[in-house]
Amino acid sequence: MATQNLMANNLTPNKIASPSVSKPERRGTRRCKITQLMRVRPSDPEKDHFEDLRGSVSVSRSGVYFHTSETGYEIGMRLFVTMPYSHDPTAMNREYLAEVVRKDALNNGLSGIGIKMLMEMGMQHSFGHYSQR
Repeated sequence: MATQNLMANNLTPNKIASPSVSKPERRGTRRCKITQLMRVRPSDPEKDHFEDLRGSVSVSRSGVYFHTSETGYEIGMRLFVTMPYSHDPTAMNREYLAEVVRKDALNNGLSGIGIKMLMEMGMQHSFGHYSQR
């Protein structure tokens, strides 16, 4: 009875009790705000080529979010991502196949790009590539 009186006193015609609505978390892993240099380029030879050297804004095991001025990104686009990226000839850079899953228009004129890492392609050396035949 006391509980009913407390609830009745807290509710007025303008206040309706409702459960708080929250969006479910879509990320599978936690994000860390890490700035790490990466090289991003389209994997599809039919797309206009660009090479984007950017620092990450946040990183998780399965994805990266970054800001860019490059306009060629589209949701669903496949990318080659080298991360971390270094110009050092002895650096062992890792290259991944990734997909654009988010594109935000930011107030400063840049775009926020979210990518999902699909698979690791292997190690890349900065001193050049060779092919085996």
